[in-house]
Amino acid sequence: MAESVFRAQLAEAGLDGLVEVDSAGTGGWHEGDRADPRTVLVLEAAGYEQDHRARRFRASWFAALDLVIALDAGHLRDLRAIALTPEDAAKVRLLRSYDPAATAAEADVPDPYYGSLDGFEECLRLVEAASRGLLDAVREALKEHTA
Repeated sequence: MAESVFRAQLAEAGLDGLVEVDSAGTGGWHEGDRADPRTVLVLEAAGYEQDHRARRFRASWFAALDLVIALDAGHLRDLRAIALTPEDAAKVRLLRSYDPAATAAEADVPDPYYGSLDGFEECLRLVEAASRGLLDAVREALKEHTA
C-alpha cells in the first residue's frame, strides 16, 4: 500500500523519474503472491494503481538504497538487525515519523490483515498522511544532492 501511494505522490510531484520506489516484507510470508485483495480494493477505490508481488527484503540491498521505510516498530527492529553496517541501519526510518500529526505512541501503521476492510482504509489514511511528509523529505534531499 505504501509503495503505491508514494509512487503516485512522486508522479504527481514530477519526481517519479528521480526516485526509485519498491517494497518488500521482513519475512518470507506470501513470497510471490499478489497484494491482499482488500488492499487492492482500497487502493483502487482511492484511485491508486498497484502491481505488487510479495518478496522478502535482503540485507545486500542496503548498499544500493538511500532510505528504507518500515511501517512499524517490529519491522524497524528487524531491518536494523539485518543491516550489514551501522550506516545501513541508520537508513531505516518509520513511515509515520514523517507525519507531524503522529505521536510517539502512534508511530506504527497497524497491520490490518486479520481485521475488517475498515482497517485497510485506516491504513491508507495513515500512509497517505505520512507519505506527504516523506515526499517533502525526499524533495529536500534531492535539492541537497543536486546543489
